[in-house]
Amino acid sequence: MASARPSYIIVGAGVFRTSTALHLIAKYPDASVTLIDRNAPDDPSRVAASWDWNKVVRADYRNPLYCRLALEAQDVWRQDPLWRRFYHESGIYWISRTGFAKEVIDNYTKLGRSTAGLYSLPVEEARRQYGGIFDEADYTGVENVLVNKTSGWADAKGALRAVTEKAIELGVKFVTAEVASLEFDDDGNCIGVRTSDGETHKAAHIILSSGAFTPKLLDGVAQATGKDAFRAGDRMIAAGVTTGLAQLEGDTAKEFSEMPVCIQEIPPERGASNGSLPLNEDNMLKWWGQYIFKNTQAMPSGQQISAPPAFTDYAQWKVPDALLKDVEFANKATFGKRGEAWEIKQHRICWDAVTPSEDFIISPHAACKGLYIATCGSFHGWKFFPIIGGYVVRMLDGTLEPELQSRWAWDREIPDVSRNKVWPVKELRDL
Repeated sequence: MASARPSYIIVGAGVFRTSTALHLIAKYPDASVTLIDRNAPDDPSRVAASWDWNKVVRADYRNPLYCRLALEAQDVWRQDPLWRRFYHESGIYWISRTGFAKEVIDNYTKLGRSTAGLYSLPVEEARRQYGGIFDEADYTGVENVLVNKTSGWADAKGALRAVTEKAIELGVKFVTAEVASLEFDDDGNCIGVRTSDGETHKAAHIILSSGAFTPKLLDGVAQATGKDAFRAGDRMIAAGVTTGLAQLEGDTAKEFSEMPVCIQEIPPERGASNGSLPLNEDNMLKWWGQYIFKNTQAMPSGQQISAPPAFTDYAQWKVPDALLKDVEFANKATFGKRGEAWEIKQHRICWDAVTPSEDFIISPHAACKGLYIATCGSFHGWKFFPIIGGYVVRMLDGTLEPELQSRWAWDREIPDVSRNKVWPVKELRDL
């Protein structure tokens, strides 16, 4: 008897989910692979954290493992025809008082990668780089700036749309619907999902790549089944950060046309970092703010869980004044008086799932068979878009390397979040 056709449902259509669909259908062309997301691929606006004007693509990591994975991803960004048209190697300018520059250069060396194009520059020398556009940045307590000419950024919306289209072309099915619950057989195995319109979709493998929505979805599953083991607990939290854009014109746009990504960790008490991305094709300069926040709500189960606002679009365009000012602060900390005349607009709140260690979760769910988790980008997952799906496929196949199995496991040691600058402390309602 012929074996059953392998079947997969992936909930969500951002980076983890779209990359997984592409890698699955490439490896198993006869498989049934279905993406289910609340937004259609061609929607002008989507709630996924991966939907954005542009995103940073870098291998600048203190952690050697993520440095290795990011270098692997960058190789694809540079070389593969599907990806390279969206990638811009502008360089990166990283302001940190933690000795970060030396750690990055050391990681490149240990991994056998060229350090040509990487520099740890004293502040006064760094100020003169890129035509002096960062000479008025905040360098409080900073001794050296990392300049990495081999980092850059990518057109986020364009890449997400193109890769989704490629996956569909290869045979992936896309269903536009919101997943309301999971389906189980009599033995308690996960066998499908039910969408808010009442439709049921079944497969042998159910993969939740639902980002910031994941804790809320799993809480509903726990309530429906009576099994607390489904809940995310302290493993992840839904967190938000604010972005904004300014239109540059004429000579100013020309002056900034060759700027790199700038990441600014000063002052550290505000959060992990603020920063800016180079001009896109419309001469729009983008910032992100330093505040990372949560949105704790009472669930129908009675649990208090952080989740995006309960609107179809996550109320992502409704940005409080304090967060508008946070983006203005990013402008001031990066460009000083140069940016005072720029009008920052098109503000958006970007939601992601964050773990206490900032490691992803790519793992079977321990509560039942047939259910898998592949999410928690922790605000640094986007750059891995070309390769992360390959690692999810390895997890599904049982061939993920042991170090990654333990690092990305559903059940793993949860560290003290007080050392994690990305872990949200402030509540959205207080901002």
